[in-house]
Amino acid sequence: MVTYYLNLLYRGPTWAPGESLELDRLQEAHLAFNRGLAEAGKQVISGPCTDGGDLRGVSVLKVASLEEAEALAKTDPSVQAGRLRFELHPWMVDEGILP
Repeated sequence: MVTYYLNLLYRGPTWAPGESLELDRLQEAHLAFNRGLAEAGKQVISGPCTDGGDLRGVSVLKVASLEEAEALAKTDPSVQAGRLRFELHPWMVDEGILP
C-alpha cells in the first residue's frame, strides 16, 4: 500500500457567487498552481466538483508526508485569498494503481 493525500477543497470564508475580472484572475492562478504541482509530480489528479455544493474540488497529492501536503495546500492562491479552504486526508491505495 502507498499513502497519497486527498485534498478536499471547500468554499472558504470569502467565497461568494458571481463573476468578475478579479475572480477570473484568481481562478487562473489556482489552475496554474495545480498545473505546477502536476508538472512537479506532486499532484496525481485534480478537478472541480460540479454539483454546486460546498465541496468545490478534489485533488490527490503524492508527497512524503501530511506536513508537506499541508504546506503545498496552503500555497494555493485561492486558499490564500480565502475563496477556498482545504481539508487533507491520508489515503492508502494499492501500489501501482496510481502513478
